[in-house]
Amino acid sequence: MNVTEICKRPAVTILQTEELGAAARLMRERHIGYLVVVEPHLPGSFRPTGVLTDRDIVVAVVARGEDPRQLRVGDVMTRQPTVVEESKSLSYALEQMRRIGVRRVPVVGALGELTGVLSLDDVLDTLARDLHGVASSIRSELHMEAALRP
Repeated sequence: MNVTEICKRPAVTILQTEELGAAARLMRERHIGYLVVVEPHLPGSFRPTGVLTDRDIVVAVVARGEDPRQLRVGDVMTRQPTVVEESKSLSYALEQMRRIGVRRVPVVGALGELTGVLSLDDVLDTLARDLHGVASSIRSELHMEAALRP
């Protein structure tokens, strides 16, 4: 299984020049805690230049007593995020996420354009569905066995 089969599309994005308050409002409106910070790339596409999480806002702004009205996304975001190409295997993506200690990564196409976001939540949902399918197969086999050989 590769990353493109699981990642969420489209990613929710913001520009680094936007006010931090706008980022917080976007997170609230979309019920998410992760934005991909982008800049124009190829015609009609964007490339990730950073990521911003709700935790970033809490730790870097609120906990330090900073005034969020005076800050831009670029002041708080994590720059040069690790990205995963959509053609990579899920195991490769999980290894990269484990290595850097994150729950989400931007997913990019072959030319570096943003195509989605892969989260551990999405991976767990997929694995749970797959395991449910395996368990159902076992139950079906047992029912068939019982019906054929009473």
